[in-house]
Amino acid sequence: MKAHGPLRGVKVVEFVGLGPAPFCAMLLSDLGADVIRIDRPGAGGGGAAEVLARGRRSVGVNLKSAEGVETCLTLLERADILLEGYRPGVMERLGLGPDIVLARNARLVYGRMTGWGQHGPLAHAAGHDLNYIALTGALDSIGPKSHPVPPLNVVGDFGGGSLYLALGVLAALTHARQTGEGQVVDAAIVDGTVSLLGAVHQLSALGLWSGERGENLLDGGAPFYGCYECSDGKFVSIGPLEPEFYQLLFEKLGIGDQPVTANPYDPTCWPELRALLERTFKTRSRAEWTQTLEGTDCCFAPVLSIEEARDHPHLQARGSFEEVDGVPQSAPAPRFSRTPGKIQGPAPRPGADSRDVLADWGFDAQKIEALMSSGAVSTPGRGPA
Repeated sequence: MKAHGPLRGVKVVEFVGLGPAPFCAMLLSDLGADVIRIDRPGAGGGGAAEVLARGRRSVGVNLKSAEGVETCLTLLERADILLEGYRPGVMERLGLGPDIVLARNARLVYGRMTGWGQHGPLAHAAGHDLNYIALTGALDSIGPKSHPVPPLNVVGDFGGGSLYLALGVLAALTHARQTGEGQVVDAAIVDGTVSLLGAVHQLSALGLWSGERGENLLDGGAPFYGCYECSDGKFVSIGPLEPEFYQLLFEKLGIGDQPVTANPYDPTCWPELRALLERTFKTRSRAEWTQTLEGTDCCFAPVLSIEEARDHPHLQARGSFEEVDGVPQSAPAPRFSRTPGKIQGPAPRPGADSRDVLADWGFDAQKIEALMSSGAVSTPGRGPA
């Protein structure tokens, strides 16, 4: 793989896991980092359908063997960033905890991804995205008045988790390059999600957030910030929060002369205004409303499926999606004017690059063969000896 992007030359060792940590590793790879994934010997998988594992090279390492652990430590001596997403204490039990690793490479950035964090009463409890955003107050703010709604796992796992881990390790890398001092980055989904709620905390402090779901400007309470069903059963979204934008929307909908549209910021008018908007949008299909409203200052967009989004002219013009071996997936983001990122390839088979990686990272041929023979390091299909 030939690296492109602003992180070209940055070396990352990722210990294989699920969800947020792999997504962070994908982002770093898309931006040019050389990401080496430590996989379990004999594990299956690989290929373009494993989008979150794209753009890496894989080394199969038996972490139950002393030689396997020592191989990882030697790789980490040459690395800039370590990424792991295990429960607190797992890396320490493997002999790969921060104290040991940083003693071998004092400039290493040791990135840790968990749900609850490395300490606290819940640190060792199992959990998933929904539990983490529930504890932070985010989940209680999402959904209709009757009940909270899981917002996929983009708020916790990938928003509060992966993106904060990426931000953290890159900030720590900047510090390490300036001072030679590495450090541990404790990225907890609960911390990142609380941070993401900063604007809601501000609204609450200003007295502009009721605390009740479905009663506020941005949680579906305001009828001019939400989704409406059309005559064909499909949906559109509107979000004209500013007066000049909602006035334009009401004009284009043909309801600008209705008394209830005169003061849409008055919550007492919201039930009547919502009913009017519901009736109006059901008079045409989604395609008809899109032709009338898209591209205007009405703050409008059709609600598209994942498949439909790939074909939308705007996302096609921006190249927001790419295909890898026939599998549609997200293109690298964000965009850079001088050092654009690039998908470095599909997900590797576990252990597929063991020999090449060890050679590239400074192991001599004799040592590589010894590690292969002992089963400390393996290639695809070979489990530990």
